[in-house]
Amino acid sequence: MKYQSEPYRIFCTDDAGKCVAEITFPETEAGVCCIDHTFVDDSLRGMGIAGELVSRAVQQIQANGKQVTATCSYAAHWLEKQKGSGKNV
Repeated sequence: MKYQSEPYRIFCTDDAGKCVAEITFPETEAGVCCIDHTFVDDSLRGMGIAGELVSRAVQQIQANGKQVTATCSYAAHWLEKQKGSGKNV
C-alpha cells in the first residue's frame, strides 16, 4: 500500500484511482486535531490497514506539535489500547 498524506488526511488509492483507505483528522480547535473518520474498503479488511492509518495520523499530528483526540470509534479504541500499553499517545 502506498499511503498519501495531505495536511489533515492520509489515504490510499487503487490502480484505478479509487480511494480504498482513508483517515481524516481536522484541527477542531487551536493545537488539537480530531480523528473523525477511518475507512478501509471491504477487500482490504483484516490486513491491519486501519491501525496503520491511525498510527500514521497520530505521528503526523504530533510531528506538527498538536494533540490528538478522536470521535471515530475505531481510532478512539486504538488510542485507548495504546495508552493501556504504556505508549505515549
